[in-house]
Amino acid sequence: MDLTQYPLDPFPQYEHMRTSAPVFRDDVTGSWHVFRYSDVQRVLSEHATFSSRMGGDNPSGTGQLFASSLITTDPPRHRQLRSLVTQAFTPKAVDALAPRITGLTEDLLDGIAAGGNADLIRDLAYPLPVIVISELMGIPAEDRERFKHWSDVIVSQTRTGPAGANQDATTSEMVEYFLALIEQRRSRPGTDLISTLLAAEIDGHKLTVPELLGFCSLLLVAGNETTTNLIGNAVLSLAEVPGALDRLRDDPALVPQALEEVLRFRSPVQSMYRVTVAETALGDRLLPAGSPVVAWIGSANRDEQQFPRAAEFDVDRNPNRHLAFGHGIHFCLGAPLARLEARIALEALLNRLPGLSVAPGVELERMDSSIVYGLKELPVTWQPA
Repeated sequence: MDLTQYPLDPFPQYEHMRTSAPVFRDDVTGSWHVFRYSDVQRVLSEHATFSSRMGGDNPSGTGQLFASSLITTDPPRHRQLRSLVTQAFTPKAVDALAPRITGLTEDLLDGIAAGGNADLIRDLAYPLPVIVISELMGIPAEDRERFKHWSDVIVSQTRTGPAGANQDATTSEMVEYFLALIEQRRSRPGTDLISTLLAAEIDGHKLTVPELLGFCSLLLVAGNETTTNLIGNAVLSLAEVPGALDRLRDDPALVPQALEEVLRFRSPVQSMYRVTVAETALGDRLLPAGSPVVAWIGSANRDEQQFPRAAEFDVDRNPNRHLAFGHGIHFCLGAPLARLEARIALEALLNRLPGLSVAPGVELERMDSSIVYGLKELPVTWQPA
């Protein structure tokens, strides 16, 4: 099942699958693919039937990295692990980051505001979340570029098929780096998230090293990619609707609602992986136990049965029960932070860059990933002050 031939606009293909084969088995890979909202929601939320554990006895390098992380564990261990890191992402804890995020955003825009044109991904959407998550984790400023590079390589390898040499080298490099960082924090704890996790206990037991590595890897990728792509996808989606950016500039109270529609319309994460615990019926198909299942969030969020005029971007859409951050016990822990960063970034863009629009005549390219939806670059123009 290769949707990479429709990189920038996979949505007509999703629609075709929802109509013709909503639960589809790919004979090449043996994976089942699920496209309708009701089925995707069920796969994401019924953890007793659809397990999050990594498939296979020999996971790839990336699989090993995430093998003991939140996204690949089931209850009761998932509940225990999640409770440890929840404190860092409570609404109160996230709101406390707002002044720092605002300051970083203004600094980044200071560097481009006078120019009248920029690549919005390179100059704002990419550096902002990298700095925020690096600071949360206590990553030194000089290591941020490596941090982002690792994140990009992991995301670009999220296709079906064996891991490449590039991915394996990146995994080794990351593991080595995080192990050294964990040891450093063990002897010299700080106020960062890694130090907090090192000190934490579940039922009197500290986290294992693989669990700590899992947390670090998950925070690295989720903390970067989701927010970068949410910011980029927001500007692209709003720029496509005449007057939408001006309307938000005049009424900033609409920004949070507009971002929810971006999350639905161009979900930063297009799919999630599960495996069946027992034989189960899904739609009109019977899935054997141990079946790999790909739940297409990007398709569910365009399902006409759930969203009237699903193919239209509508700032006023309400209700908007999208699945962009998942559903059930695996609902994205970092959702409040991603929403906050995107809101601050979008409000600042509207304030600082009048007449913001996507540069004409540019062919936009999607990131090399079938799972993550975001742009490699987004050239924009505006009227410099």
